[in-house]
Amino acid sequence: MGASLKDVAALAGVSVKTVSNVVNGYTYVSPPTREKVERALAQLDYRPNLSARNLRRGRTGVIALALPELDAPYFAELSRFVIEAAGDRGWTVLIEQTDGLPEREREVLEGVREQRIDGLIFSPIAVGREELAARTDTTALVLLGERVLDGPTHHVAIDNQRAAREVTEHLIACGHTRIAAIGRQDNPGANTAHLRLAGYRDALRAAGIDYDERLAPPTASYHRADGAQVMRHLLDLPEPPQAVFCFNDLLALGALRTVLSSGLRVPQDIALAGFDDIEDGRYSTPTLTTVSPDKAQIARAAVDMLDAQLTGVRHAARRRTNPREVTAEHRLLVRESTRCEP
Repeated sequence: MGASLKDVAALAGVSVKTVSNVVNGYTYVSPPTREKVERALAQLDYRPNLSARNLRRGRTGVIALALPELDAPYFAELSRFVIEAAGDRGWTVLIEQTDGLPEREREVLEGVREQRIDGLIFSPIAVGREELAARTDTTALVLLGERVLDGPTHHVAIDNQRAAREVTEHLIACGHTRIAAIGRQDNPGANTAHLRLAGYRDALRAAGIDYDERLAPPTASYHRADGAQVMRHLLDLPEPPQAVFCFNDLLALGALRTVLSSGLRVPQDIALAGFDDIEDGRYSTPTLTTVSPDKAQIARAAVDMLDAQLTGVRHAARRRTNPREVTAEHRLLVRESTRCEP
């Protein structure tokens, strides 16, 4: 058993209440008394009982993070930042994989496998505004991604359309006019794909380049194999592209493999850019130009929103009022796969 508040109080010669005030950071303790208590805490190697503290507050100290794919590098990296931000508050994170399936996402919205949690950070793929509006579970909720924009709950995302326009503008500035896009999805719910396609088209339009649908073929999913397959299709066109913007880095890495195995060079023959700034792209040959969302900021904002709901609103039914939209920062990282003379 570790030291208790009573043990610390006895060693410091103060009351248990005084020790509690020091441990909880209250300011109305005199400096000499605080110093005595802190020495006693260090001497006894006191560790607060977070479980007991949470129970007194009516909480578990556990939040859930529900993501479509845990083996997707972007989500794996984002998870690490969420765990770090939650750990700063003494929270434990329960990870749930939905595979983007409607039934699993509905289960998450109505309670993560009957687990008692304080809050939920959720990146949906299948469910939308109607399911969120009909939600009966009152657990604090923050959404990630672009599936539901301006919805009935708190939300963190990046400006996908602007980011996609920036990377396409970079390719145009390198002198490319025949620019392909890998990642188009015609499913009405694929908001991320729609926004990135819109940004790509915005840049083409501003440069006076006509949008050619043949250069933006549909893409089944966002894995390496999909990028490799669509890139093969693009290379087989009568006029292959000079540059390719892939809607995530996995697509770009698959496309890179196809280009290099075809005997072509990147970026000399075809320039390639991705999106997400996953670690693999920093070590590919050539290194991958990409849009880098601020994953740490996304995680901190989501955890801060949960914390605000838990500490600032006592009545659960009021958590859905005044939903906040936070747009995290992003930046374009130009690396070897598109590098050109200014």
